[in-house]
Amino acid sequence: MVGLAYFAGSIMVLVGVFSVVAGIAAIFKSNVYVFRGNYIFMWNVTGWGWVHLILGILVFLAGLAVFSGQPWARAIGIVLAVLSAIVNFMFLPYYPIWTVLIILLDVMIICALTMYNREAAGSRRPPVT
Repeated sequence: MVGLAYFAGSIMVLVGVFSVVAGIAAIFKSNVYVFRGNYIFMWNVTGWGWVHLILGILVFLAGLAVFSGQPWARAIGIVLAVLSAIVNFMFLPYYPIWTVLIILLDVMIICALTMYNREAAGSRRPPVT
């Protein structure tokens, strides 16, 4: 079960880096993303860039914290993965394939963090005879 926490932490670091790069691209080069269709969550691309940059930094730091094995780090990781999935869903018309990929990674993070059980991981002691 400890492997699930390391997996989730690694994916969180990866998603955080991806979000930071996407945010920087949107902030400095707003014509990188092209809006497709009519969508209710239509912000300017620079605003979305700041959202992705800040969220990416938070997800990255939470991913590093998950490696500590602390319950608060897992809880923050789950909350940030849910928030990342929601933000990427709202960003869907700007970059559809990329956002679906990030949403899938967020779901994998949530699954791995909710399945991790520190007590079960620590109970690998030999049986008492």
